[in-house]
Amino acid sequence: MDQGWPDRKRVPSPAGENVGGRATVAAVRLRLGALGVAVTGLALVLSAGCATTIREYRADRHLQRGTLLLEAQDLEAALAEFQQAAQLSPQLAVAHSNMGVIYRRSGEYERAIDCFVEAVRCNPFSFGDTLSLARLYHFTNRLAAAIRAYLHAVQLRPNDFDAQLNLGVCYQQSGDFTQAVERFQAAIGVDPDRPHAYINLGVALDAQKKYYEAVRAYKEALERDSHQPLVLVNLAHTYMKQDRLKRARQALTHAVKMDPQLAASHQALGYCIFRMRDYESAEESYKDALVCNWRLPRAHAGLGSINMLRHLKDKSHTDLRDRALEHWHRSLELNPYQPKVRKLIARYKPSRGDPDEILLSDRRPR
Repeated sequence: MDQGWPDRKRVPSPAGENVGGRATVAAVRLRLGALGVAVTGLALVLSAGCATTIREYRADRHLQRGTLLLEAQDLEAALAEFQQAAQLSPQLAVAHSNMGVIYRRSGEYERAIDCFVEAVRCNPFSFGDTLSLARLYHFTNRLAAAIRAYLHAVQLRPNDFDAQLNLGVCYQQSGDFTQAVERFQAAIGVDPDRPHAYINLGVALDAQKKYYEAVRAYKEALERDSHQPLVLVNLAHTYMKQDRLKRARQALTHAVKMDPQLAASHQALGYCIFRMRDYESAEESYKDALVCNWRLPRAHAGLGSINMLRHLKDKSHTDLRDRALEHWHRSLELNPYQPKVRKLIARYKPSRGDPDEILLSDRRPR
């Protein structure tokens, strides 16, 4: 009999659990299994991260090669590299932007617009991409979209002269002269030494019948650059709306001397002199305008009016009437949307019938 240790009774474990060695091993294995799952999950995360890094690295390599090819003017190869970069990293705004540049240079404006839209989506804070998109919308005559893009551009960079100026031009072309004036004034605030904003401001103010303000704007433009015959033409038209015909004639005479090949100045001078009832000088100016550019409906209309006035003084000169009608017809061929000219033709055309029409009307059905 063992005297050192009393007999120990075996106590059954609950639910048949074996508290011995096999139970301990099972628990350890369970914990190791859980740890293995966790390690495997971590490995998957690391693997995904590495894959993303590799794709971004490859995209960057394509982007670098594309940039070098673009600088070398190899547009086709550069485009392929940027397409690869965008495929590997769809959020890479610069890849979409560079594709837009290539499509724009190639004249594929729709594709260029799509690329710049994607570039701006990826990076809404990119002023350059936003401005490029706005200019493409403007170039393709999508004024509403261009205005939205330009508004985004000036929000990003309020002190950009071109963005403010072009936004004003879009408003002006859409007929919103109030907003146009506001943007031209903003452009002047950015750079008061450039004449372009003053010129457009004058046009917008003239459209609002603010003639004195328009004259002031045109003069501001001429003070910054005196060699601008078209500005003198605009100024003269505003003077004529104020019935300041002598001032208008002076401005237009100066414009003609400045650029004798500018058809618009000759035509405007002809109209101004016509209103002053100097018909011989007006006729000369209209003819000079047509020598510079025969596709001027107003010059033809003016010559028609001069010839008709001469005919009305002596109706025996039917050749003057016929010449007047021919000029009016040519004017309408160049611009059919002239209701006043149509009324003049209807009023002064010969009353006799067309012989062919008379013969046709006399025919009897057999």
